[in-house]
Amino acid sequence: MPQSNPRYIFAGHLRRDFALFPNGMTRLDVLGGNLPYAAVGCSVWEPDAQPGLVARVGEDFPAEWLAALVQNGFDIRGVRVLPEAVDLRSFYAYTDRVTRESDDPVAHFARLGLAIPRSLLGYRVPSATFDSRTRLTSTSLRQSDLPEEYLDASAAHLCPLDFLTHTLLPAVLRQNGFTTVTLDPSPGTLTPSYWNDIPALVIGLTAFIPAESELRALFHGRSTDLWEMMETLASFGCEIVVVKCGERGQLLYDAASHSRFEISAYPARLADPTGAGDAFCGGFLAGYRRTYDPVQAVLHGSVSASLVVEGCGVFFALDALPGLAKARLDALQDMVRKI
Repeated sequence: MPQSNPRYIFAGHLRRDFALFPNGMTRLDVLGGNLPYAAVGCSVWEPDAQPGLVARVGEDFPAEWLAALVQNGFDIRGVRVLPEAVDLRSFYAYTDRVTRESDDPVAHFARLGLAIPRSLLGYRVPSATFDSRTRLTSTSLRQSDLPEEYLDASAAHLCPLDFLTHTLLPAVLRQNGFTTVTLDPSPGTLTPSYWNDIPALVIGLTAFIPAESELRALFHGRSTDLWEMMETLASFGCEIVVVKCGERGQLLYDAASHSRFEISAYPARLADPTGAGDAFCGGFLAGYRRTYDPVQAVLHGSVSASLVVEGCGVFFALDALPGLAKARLDALQDMVRKI
């Protein structure tokens, strides 16, 4: 039976995650990255959609992890395996419920009285140089990385990637008939030095979805008012701006109606905050395509994030009890405040 073409496309990174938690729990050398979490956030609402994944990995990336993505309902025809080894390790340590540090893994393992695993030896914290205006890296996405079969879709989300990928792919998608394109920017792009590049990055997007800390970094020295920042971004030609504020929820600015909303986060039982923001974006995309209502899209995203953080591992949220996502969506309807 021929494989059907996906209706949703997600572009991002696949990683090998090494994580430490305040209670001594560890997750060492497991499937991670922003891409699978975003796709899971969508699949919470569209379990039969088989989202198409676009990423680049090395020949040393575990084949069993790619097989697990397929087994959990994802289309990996857009995952290009390069004929070389690529270091996709990602280390982070949570020092409290939400504070995440990624430097000096040896010190963090020693603090918890643990030996650093051999597979993490030689790890170096990735620098922000991947956000070059002119230089592609091995994991930067090219137009040729989009399978022809994926171009039948009309909705896509771009996870945090490098600057060149973020400036190239939205235009390519729109030229191929995509009517909904959302983007979560990388921290390396939202800096004052990229200020003059932001209008070209934002124009034509359905939604621009930064984290609060990243947005404040971009506007450092220009503004401290989040609403002013959001309206400025929308004036560059973006329909919707959503700011992720962690446990406080989200801020939403709808350019068409000039409306502002504060939306609370669902009060989830936090086990592992990894991937919450990415799952939010996936849920937002699914919710927007279901309703074309920005507020409902944010609520869908909030529910996806709440399901992801209550367990560990990329696929945890896919095993949620039937009806749980809908029940949480209903509960959140009264947690929207128009400003």
